[in-house]
Amino acid sequence: MKTRTVEIIASPREPHLVGDGFRVHNFIPSGYRMDMQRMNPFIMLDYNSTHNFPPADKPKGVGVHPHRGFETVTIAYKGKVQHHDSSGGGGVIGEGDVQWMTAASGVLHKEYHEEEWSKKGGDFQMVQLWVNLPKKDKMSAPKYQAIKYEDIKRYELEKNAGNIEVIAGEYKGIKGPASTFTPIHMLNAKLNKGGKAVFEFPAHYNTTLLVLEGSIVINGKEEAPTNHMALMANDGEKFEIEASDKAVVLVLSGEPINEPIAAHGPFVMNTREELMEAFNDFNNGKFGYLEE
Repeated sequence: MKTRTVEIIASPREPHLVGDGFRVHNFIPSGYRMDMQRMNPFIMLDYNSTHNFPPADKPKGVGVHPHRGFETVTIAYKGKVQHHDSSGGGGVIGEGDVQWMTAASGVLHKEYHEEEWSKKGGDFQMVQLWVNLPKKDKMSAPKYQAIKYEDIKRYELEKNAGNIEVIAGEYKGIKGPASTFTPIHMLNAKLNKGGKAVFEFPAHYNTTLLVLEGSIVINGKEEAPTNHMALMANDGEKFEIEASDKAVVLVLSGEPINEPIAAHGPFVMNTREELMEAFNDFNNGKFGYLEE
């Protein structure tokens, strides 16, 4: 089995605010060769690195906005987020929870800091990911998966190295609770200092590592520090990470969807005509109703 090498280690870009509640570094799509097609099925990744929000009477967040053609996945590491959409999905995700919303044919959506958490404030750390859908599924019915931390299974590594949390896909026979439209592995590697973990994915799967805490060395050679993303080349199946100090790493690997991408704002379709139809449907109220 051939070793998969590192293509690039990307440093975090300058953060920007999404609404007034999410201070994010954008890694996908970005100027680091990580455009939507190269990273497909992962077509957007915003990372809210640890940031302290002061107490607020009115929860900060993002108001009502539409989505069509993909899924949004929010992983909470610190803080709490509340969410509602026009298909009836919603709830609160706290530390370790995952919110997996399939927008597909179209929803209106809003997300904001959970009210009680907002009153106290504190450290906030989140990842929001957009996962593409194949053409045949883009207009399927919206759905919502609320994945609680206690429902995420873990693989315990040997020698007190740490563990691998499996959100989607699998790791050494442990399967994740999330259902996906195409093959996707979404894992949190939580490693103690000196802990090692080996990963094996098909060479053509697009694979990336986001270091949320600590730092890691990949294949014994290249270091990826906190808040950096390592894009792995499509030249092998197997690679190893070792924690230089206690580390948390989001590992993403997915089979590419080899179809055209037409994207504008909150819509990701296959053709310009489908984008125009999405805007028309939104303007004509076909995405339902959601109160601000």
